[in-house]
Amino acid sequence: MDVGFSLRGGAAGAVGMVRGMADSLQFSIRPELTLEERVLTNSEGSAEEMPTIGNDDLKEMLESNKESLKLEAMKRIVGLMSRGRNASDLFPAVVKNVANKNIELKKLVYVYLVRYAEEQQDLALLSISTFQRGLKDPNQLIRASALRVLSSIRVPIIVPIMMLAIKEAAADLSPYVRKTAAHAIQKLYSLDPEQKDHLIEVIEKLLKDKSTLVAGSVVMAFEEVCPDRIDLIHKNYRKLCHLLVDVEEWGQVVIINMLTRYARTQFLSPWREDAQFDENSEKTFYDSDEEKEQADSRPYVMDPDHRLLLRNTKPLLQSRNTAVVMAVSQLYWHLAPKHEVNVVTKSLVRLLRSHREVQYIVLQNIATMSIQRKGMFEPFLKSFFVRSTDATHIKTLKLEILTNLANEANISTILREFQTYVKSQDKAFAAATIQAIGRCATNIDEVTDTCLNGLVLLLSNRNETVVAESVVVIKKLLQTQPSQHSDIIKHMAKLLDSITVPMARASILWLIGEYCERVPKIAPDVLRKTAKTFTAEEDIVKLQILNLAAKLYLTNSKQTKLLTQYILNLGKYDQNYDIRDRTRFVRQLIVPNEKSGALSKYAKRILLASKPAPVLESTFKDRDRFQLGTLSHTLNTKASGYLELSDWPKVAPDQSVRNVEVFEPVKEWAPSVGKAKPAKSDKFYSDSEEEEEEEEASGSSSSAEDSSSSEEESGSEDDESKSDEGSDKSSTQSESDEKQQVLRKTAGRGLQDSYSEDEKTAIRPKPKTRGTQFQPKASSSSGSSSCSQSSSEADSDSDSDGSAGLEQKQISKPKAEVKVKKEVSLLDLDDFNPVSASVPKASILSPSLLSDLEGLSLSGVSAAIEVSSPVFVPHMSHELLHRMSGKGLAACYHFPRQPCIYDPRMVSVQLTFTNCGEQPVQDLRVGEASPPALSLHRFAAVERLEPDSSITVSMGIDFNDSTQAASFQLCTKEDQFSVSVQPAVGELFMPVTMTEQDFHKEQGKLTGMNESSTTVTVASESTSAQIITRKVVCVANMGVVPSSQTNVHRFAAKTASSEALVLATVELKEASAARLLVNTEETVIGSMLLRDLKTALSQG
Repeated sequence: MDVGFSLRGGAAGAVGMVRGMADSLQFSIRPELTLEERVLTNSEGSAEEMPTIGNDDLKEMLESNKESLKLEAMKRIVGLMSRGRNASDLFPAVVKNVANKNIELKKLVYVYLVRYAEEQQDLALLSISTFQRGLKDPNQLIRASALRVLSSIRVPIIVPIMMLAIKEAAADLSPYVRKTAAHAIQKLYSLDPEQKDHLIEVIEKLLKDKSTLVAGSVVMAFEEVCPDRIDLIHKNYRKLCHLLVDVEEWGQVVIINMLTRYARTQFLSPWREDAQFDENSEKTFYDSDEEKEQADSRPYVMDPDHRLLLRNTKPLLQSRNTAVVMAVSQLYWHLAPKHEVNVVTKSLVRLLRSHREVQYIVLQNIATMSIQRKGMFEPFLKSFFVRSTDATHIKTLKLEILTNLANEANISTILREFQTYVKSQDKAFAAATIQAIGRCATNIDEVTDTCLNGLVLLLSNRNETVVAESVVVIKKLLQTQPSQHSDIIKHMAKLLDSITVPMARASILWLIGEYCERVPKIAPDVLRKTAKTFTAEEDIVKLQILNLAAKLYLTNSKQTKLLTQYILNLGKYDQNYDIRDRTRFVRQLIVPNEKSGALSKYAKRILLASKPAPVLESTFKDRDRFQLGTLSHTLNTKASGYLELSDWPKVAPDQSVRNVEVFEPVKEWAPSVGKAKPAKSDKFYSDSEEEEEEEEASGSSSSAEDSSSSEEESGSEDDESKSDEGSDKSSTQSESDEKQQVLRKTAGRGLQDSYSEDEKTAIRPKPKTRGTQFQPKASSSSGSSSCSQSSSEADSDSDSDGSAGLEQKQISKPKAEVKVKKEVSLLDLDDFNPVSASVPKASILSPSLLSDLEGLSLSGVSAAIEVSSPVFVPHMSHELLHRMSGKGLAACYHFPRQPCIYDPRMVSVQLTFTNCGEQPVQDLRVGEASPPALSLHRFAAVERLEPDSSITVSMGIDFNDSTQAASFQLCTKEDQFSVSVQPAVGELFMPVTMTEQDFHKEQGKLTGMNESSTTVTVASESTSAQIITRKVVCVANMGVVPSSQTNVHRFAAKTASSEALVLATVELKEASAARLLVNTEETVIGSMLLRDLKTALSQG
């Protein structure tokens, strides 16, 4: 106490001393700090100390004349809002600052008003004029914020003002403001649905917007206001498909869901058995009669726009946003051909590493998928094994999926997992596991007995929940084959005294009553025991006791007559009316008397009728009626606002509704005929070279016949370059327009109006092929070059939606000059920059100019890289069909390493058939292929193959750059045999030639993950260049690249299907060591080739 008084005294003395010093210095000490000082003091503290300023102080700060105080006050108010505090009473003070000129302050005021404008409508209405002025503000953020606040005022009287503001914002130069206008459309529609027609006009205008910022928002407005107006999407369908990759993530989700519904109404079902799928199904402008006949005979070919949607959404499976991945997955599930749905599997499994909320939704969708297509997720079975950290609802879903995926091959693995799960401390999870075991037992007959024995062992478990659930499942399993399991029924009857769970007791009583004739000695004793405890049992158990008594009365009345009457008397006065009703019904049914009618005669047939075995089905069986990824699918009931997917149309709708008309101002930008100088701004060529080009153009009319072929070659090369340059653009024109343009060009040059057959062939574009075609080398001795008629087409994953790059027309006349057609993109109709071009003649280009032009190819592969003939063709054959399996027909195959004449993407395979039997083989042909998507060219059917004779045929197979075996049926008139062709990785290549300079250039592009290397020990006698080359080309069909270094050997090839370059380098080191290097975009092929080459080089 004395210490306390002394401290207080000392403190009082110190305060007095300070006051005295202040008086002597004529200072005055204020009892409180000013508002600004308190703000500065609090601003130096932590974030938790910020709310110490009350609302009165914040109002005072907002009404002060200092901008810094107002700004600080708004920051604190927004901070309060972000923490969920109510700041609505500050609305009058905040709204006064809406006209402030400070941009930062105005932004914060608008943020506040957006939040509370709906609650304080009257005060917000007073500032309408200020919001309208904000719509004209030079700052796009202020314009957008003003529109956002205006649309948040939910008062019907300002609907005309909002409508006018939305229309003006929809035409704003800023895409951010147009995006805000799309958001405001939904708010206005919910406020006044009568404005629907006007809003649809705005939506139609915004749908034509090219900005990726607007696309997602306007589609959301479309879904909210007029989801049934599919006609608004037709002209914008292709544009939305192209923009999809660049749209923000939540916009991607909305667009994908909308396009899913659109596709189900506009395209035919790809799930038909006669469907044919072609990655490059775009039609050329000129089709031959044969192609037209084939097209007419095809029952179904996927619409190019359908393929465009699938192709442009596939990259989004790599998105970091789980909602986007889920949206693409549901799109593929509902729209893609069945053999293409598997591409979503890995992406969905990847999402299982996310938060448990994401896991729950993804697992629900996987559970629905796995019921219909088990093969999708079987390779990832272990990904669905339960972890100890999983929540109960996650564990249950994983159990559901594991049960759906169970088959004869993996059931042993799954049952071992289930044995562990049964021991879990989570009772609900353990019970669900037992139900899963029961489902596996009913679905797979081979393990029924094993599962049943395992469940019987669980009856001795200490966990009462496990025992009860086991009894229920055993009861269902015994119904399938009760005659074989009377011992189990006896064992369960003995457990009746120890089991207390009502459902389990009721199940045991039902089993004993249903099969009472198989346990005639035990059943009456069970009835005697349950009669003693009847009044204490649960209602469900009492009902089963009544059933047991009735059945025993009909089958063994001598022993159970009195017991049955006793139980019926107890049930007559039971408190539950269900028990009383059941008792009266049973008494009238089984005990005949004067009042009982004819029904008592059929008592045995009624009570002892055989019951069908229950079918244990998945709870997700019927969820596929809802679109995957929706709230309705999650809840398993139709939610508000759910839009059902329509059925596929039976007749294909008109495809032309999605065509966008392109008007080409030919006179303004078409290249001129005759002289054409390059733009003066491009000073790539020297003055002398420009003069040479002018002389060349002016002297083209006097060129000789030889220069004509040179012109064709140069035009073809320029065409290839231009096709590559325009791979990101596309144009769609009718065939008639194309012919008119050709005639206009030829008339300008003084050509004849009619063409010979050869000229028509030159004009007609060739059918498109995938990837870049390599042109054959010109012969230096003859001085003339052959014109390559191949064309370049954009890859199947490019953004082209029409015919990508028309071939340039070639006319073999000495006075003809090549004219390059400008391509127009559907997305950039207003932005193209016309450039006139002239193609120089190759015949008079100087050698220096040619060398300068070597590196200017715009394609991914240098023009100097050309397909060559194979260096080595191995004669090793592989057995296709043994004579014993083929009933006398033997077949073998080998790879001739020649380009396939049917399709450049295919690998040529030669088959040799030998009839080793005594009877002739008739009608030998290729039947169905597996998988159905396998592309192969069948050989012509062999009508008759005599005994002891052989025949060799050729066929083409597109292995799609994979060593997976191509399986198909080999059919004769009487039999069919399943055979498969297994390619080595080296047989998937086509050899190419290139210079060492090009090799280094392409190798520099294929580094990092595209490079595989290893060290190999080469035998001392195998280090010569000839032996190394022989070993490499024996393993892989590759071309030899000249090397300036004696210890470095280089080889090059391209894959047949995707035409990806494959470069191999063998660099000899000291002590018989060699470094082996493989560069290619196809990393899997690269690693396999590296392994094969290492094996070949290491052998002596």
